[in-house]
Amino acid sequence: MSGRLAGKVTLITGTAGGQGAAAARLFAAEGATVVGCDLDAGRSDAVAAGVRAGGGDMVSFGPVDLADADAAAGWIAGAVQSAGRIDVLYNNASAPRVGPFEELTLEDWRFTLRNELDLIYTVVSAAWPHLKSSRGTIINTASVSAHRGATFTEQAAHGAAKGGVLALTRHLAASGARHGIRANSISPGLIVTPQIAPFLEDPEHPMHEMARSHPLGRLGAPEDVARVALFLASDDAGYLNAVDIVVDGGQAVIV
Repeated sequence: MSGRLAGKVTLITGTAGGQGAAAARLFAAEGATVVGCDLDAGRSDAVAAGVRAGGGDMVSFGPVDLADADAAAGWIAGAVQSAGRIDVLYNNASAPRVGPFEELTLEDWRFTLRNELDLIYTVVSAAWPHLKSSRGTIINTASVSAHRGATFTEQAAHGAAKGGVLALTRHLAASGARHGIRANSISPGLIVTPQIAPFLEDPEHPMHEMARSHPLGRLGAPEDVARVALFLASDDAGYLNAVDIVVDGGQAVIV
């Protein structure tokens, strides 16, 4: 590894698996001190233990309900106490409810916005003074669903929440620029995470056809997203601000 994040303290939400775990491993391998968190404390702790066993530096907090403002602030305070500062904040965690629009309840709608949009506000709000001090970097996870309609299932609440993430990211970039804070987002396409993998156990699921017809001949892996996050976290992206990077392997050209 090239040490692209050497000396940087990086906070990553949702490190129990998928994109968050992949980013934690990659960031640590590139020299970062990683502070993670998740509702699933056991799995996130296991990821941290694996990072340390490989020679990296990572601690994890959990369980943390990031949409609860007090819990989010507590995680930020614990991270700063543990690592001293915040150079990079990667808001990866999210939890949507998807399905046909006519079956979408108000509870589903509010659950999705709480766990995909509110939790970015609560975390960034708590981290803001520390990001100002370090002239830090924010990376938010949006989605291709914020750019276009459903792929393998209807997901109106998810798309609306991630559209909010895109807008919030731009406003954070505008508000943070005078403090040296950069804010960018990543919009993953269909990535095979632990939440998605069970669908692939059904040989008739439309995801299999999506994989066969994909321009690159495969669905995305968490590491595909983690490498983009690494770039945005590094000094190589020092002049990128208010940018959204779609990571879908070109799937949009056939959808």
